[in-house]
Formats: sequence, C-alpha cells, structure tokens
Amino acid sequence: MITQPMLQQSTRAAAWRPLGLMVALLILLLACGRAATAGPLDAVVEIRASVPADAFTAGVLGTERNGSGVVVDADGLVLTIGYIILEAIRVDIVLPDGEIAPAEVVAYDTATGFGLVRALVPLNIAPIEFGNSADLAEQSEVLVASAIGAPPAIAARVISRRDFAGYWEYLLPDAIFTSPPHRAFGGAALFGGKGRLLGIGSLVVGDAAGPGRAIPGNMFVPIDALKPIYRDLVEHGRSRAPPRPWLGVYTEDLRGRVFVNRTAPHGPAARAGIAADDIIVAIGGEPVRGMADFYRKLWALGDAGVEVTLSVLGNKGLSDIAVTSANRYDFLKIKSSY
Repeated sequence: MITQPMLQQSTRAAAWRPLGLMVALLILLLACGRAATAGPLDAVVEIRASVPADAFTAGVLGTERNGSGVVVDADGLVLTIGYIILEAIRVDIVLPDGEIAPAEVVAYDTATGFGLVRALVPLNIAPIEFGNSADLAEQSEVLVASAIGAPPAIAARVISRRDFAGYWEYLLPDAIFTSPPHRAFGGAALFGGKGRLLGIGSLVVGDAAGPGRAIPGNMFVPIDALKPIYRDLVEHGRSRAPPRPWLGVYTEDLRGRVFVNRTAPHGPAARAGIAADDIIVAIGGEPVRGMADFYRKLWALGDAGVEVTLSVLGNKGLSDIAVTSANRYDFLKIKSSY
C-alpha cells in the first residue's frame, strides 16, 4: 500500500537534481493542451471497458475498468496496457473534451502486456510518434501523462532499468522504472524530451530503484517491445510467434524461492495437483532460482502444450509432478481471431 509518507520519500529520492528541463516541458505541454495548437497531451485519452462477470480475469481485475491510452495512428488506433481491455465486450474512448467515442478491441499481447483498441468514429487527434526506449538511461527526465486523476501529468525521473518478473507468469526485459509515481498509472504515457512515446504505464511498485530499496514509483513497458510485434497485433490481434507454455501458477519470489500463492481455476497446474503454499524448487531437473529464472527455464522447454516436470516441495515432502502446459489465450474470453 502506498502511503503519503512513502510518496514524500519517493519525491525526495527522485529529486537528486532539479527537474528543470522536464518541468519546463510539462508547462509547455499543458499549455499546448489548452491552446488551439495540439500538443502531446491531447493524444492521451481515457479508456473505459466492460467485462462479463464470467470472464477469466473478472475476479482479479473487475468487470468495470478504466485507464489511459495514447492515440498512435491517424485512424483512431489507441495503445494502452492490456489488462484494461482484456476480455472486454464494450470499450469507450473518452476524449479530452469529454466526448465519448465507441471503440473495439484490436489486440492483446500476453508477452508484453500491450493492448490496442480502435475508435469506431473519427477522433480527429494527431497521433504520437514512437521514440526509442533503448536510449532512455537511468537519471533521464521524463513526463508521465494520464487522462484520469489529477494532476494529468507529472515530471519524473528514470531511476532504474531492469527485468521485471510478475507473479502471473510474466517477464519483461529492460522495464522502465520511474519516480515519483503517478497514481493513475494504468495505460499512462511516458514521454521523453521530444514529446515522443517511450512507454506505457503498467504498475505502481514499492521498489522502483531496485530490490530492497523502498522507493515507490511506476513500471512502464518500453515502447521498443512493441515495435517487432506491432504489425502482427494490428493485422492479427496478437503476435504470430508460437505461444509460450502456461501453467496457471501465481507465485511469489522470496530469497530465490518460488512460492505458489494460488493456482488458476481449472488451469494446468491445478489439474496436476499443485496447490497454494507449494514451493517450486526445480523444473525439468534444473534448480529454480527465483521467478525470472523459473519463467526462462519454462519457456525454453518449447511451445504451449509441452509437458513440464516440476519438482515441488509440499505438505507431503518433495515430489516430481508432470504438468501439461497450455496456451494462456485459450482461457480468455476474446475474439477467435486472436
């Protein structure tokens, strides 16, 4: 939980030197957003999504979701973080002037977490250009912009670049961590000094500077992760790369040990008998040293459907359990074209 003292600590920790250039850019962008001349903030829109109650993700993510997105082409394509629109049956885009435009889901990518929607009516909003997130070094000044919450944009600093392992079988190389955090982080835009898009907001974290360092911040998915799959997402709804094996385990990394907190109902791990409080100590006979190592070794075994042997420490001691992996998409209520 992020408390006010933690936010104050984050602000002090991030302000290692004055954010002069980015503060000036913030003022300029806000001014452009209010003026007749369009600025980058005009391309940041709100996304509202409705999800059926029986959707796979409804219990965790809810049935009514909202966040931000960024207009990225002249035909109303909006880039966001995928969990906002995942399994949605209705999507609306709320424009800066409050007008609501109906939209449809275009794509969701499980590997990166990106999502795309397209407006069904003209938006008349100039799209944002992609920058090069690989060039974004630690200590760089950035702008975080959201269509919801206040303030709409804050000046921040990149305080680490590192891999991020998520408990839902997710591993993002070279993630971008910024501080101080923007509270309305979901789908928020990360802009560089030239007003180009460098990332999309995914999470608020308590250790933005690195493990064991209690500095709150946001985690962004780098825009460079989108570029190799962008055409596939637009044309086919997802990457055409072979799907990774998915087990349906939700884990926690404690001192290099992979603890199972829960399993997905009717998922591969649950069907094989893996349960909460089990510890995964090896995969295919190879020791597991943390969640990132676990995911890499799992995905190296082959495509979705491959049989995986897990060495599990549970109530009855250590045992080897065979799990037939699955394609995560098969458990989601999304269009068949995905």
